[in-house]
Amino acid sequence: MLEIQHLSKRYGSKVAVDDLTLHIRPGEICGFIGHNGAGKTTTIKACCGILPFDSGEILVGGVSVRKDPIACKRQLAYLPDNPDLYDFMTGVKYLNFIGDVFGVGQAERRERIGRYGEMFALTQDLGQPISAYSHGMKQKLAIISALLHQPKLLILDEPFVGLDPKATHLLKGVMGELCQAGGAIFFSTHVLEVAERLCHQVAIIKNGRLVAKGPMEEVKGDQSLETVFLELEAEDA
Repeated sequence: MLEIQHLSKRYGSKVAVDDLTLHIRPGEICGFIGHNGAGKTTTIKACCGILPFDSGEILVGGVSVRKDPIACKRQLAYLPDNPDLYDFMTGVKYLNFIGDVFGVGQAERRERIGRYGEMFALTQDLGQPISAYSHGMKQKLAIISALLHQPKLLILDEPFVGLDPKATHLLKGVMGELCQAGGAIFFSTHVLEVAERLCHQVAIIKNGRLVAKGPMEEVKGDQSLETVFLELEAEDA
């Protein structure tokens, strides 16, 4: 579902991502772990077609992000760590705008807005301007907008930040359902306990290079993911 092949990205003389290769198959949840500035967000934005990259290739469902970014974006949804929504819109107008962008039919969007609005306890607030929303409410609205066109690939950057425990539990359930339907998820997080319980695969990035990747049980072995991560961080420190 997502193939990253020898991805490299520089900012001037700084190498942000260095020869990164990672494959995520349908039905898999892959956690992307690393310290601040390790290259997680750069990699994620490159996968979404938001950020150009210097070398390598990224394929979404077999389609090149470099050659056909629009076709890739139709298949995926991206949820940044701090969603930038249109505050002048009401919640429902924003969701209808997203539905228009992705060509979601009226019947389908009504059903999905109703279902996810109820799920995340946001239905009563959809008529209010987004400017009146709390951070957690904005995060929930962004999640609903990401699910509206039923993406095959969900790419999330710190998705649990700002969510209350119930919403966090619901989002994990939605992620599991998407994978059971044949989709895939690639997400970064600092909440290692969640990644350990939720992910089939894990990739650990340090200073732009992958230092560990593979099935969760193989990467962590008999240790916790937190212990493995801290040991890798301490090497060559």
